[in-house]
Amino acid sequence: MGDGNLAMVDGEEQLNRAIEELRDVLDDDSAPPPMAPEMPADGHNTSLIMNIPVDVQIVLGTAEMPVAELMALRKGSTVALNRRIGETVDVVVNGRKIAKGEITVLESDPSRFGIKLTEIATTAKPA
Repeated sequence: MGDGNLAMVDGEEQLNRAIEELRDVLDDDSAPPPMAPEMPADGHNTSLIMNIPVDVQIVLGTAEMPVAELMALRKGSTVALNRRIGETVDVVVNGRKIAKGEITVLESDPSRFGIKLTEIATTAKPA
């Protein structure tokens, strides 16, 4: 296995570990969020990994259309999505669906939206 494949496997393992930690936090709302240890028992330094930026997307819905309809879209066009108002949205990290949530308004800034996590995926799969 080349170095690139080893890095990908380590990244998958770290993402799965993070998903497990998120699931634990959702299961126990009264507990404070877990702190990342500087040096876990397995000897890896996770503080470097915990600072790696990841692409987080909140997917409101998707649509499928022929190319002709896509090319006909203009400013002001409306695209119907596959979800209805009030349905949960997907939380996707680096292309993998890791959770579902509800759209909420931030208490600290009512002009902004946020996501309240309602479910953590049992197995992270590509979105």
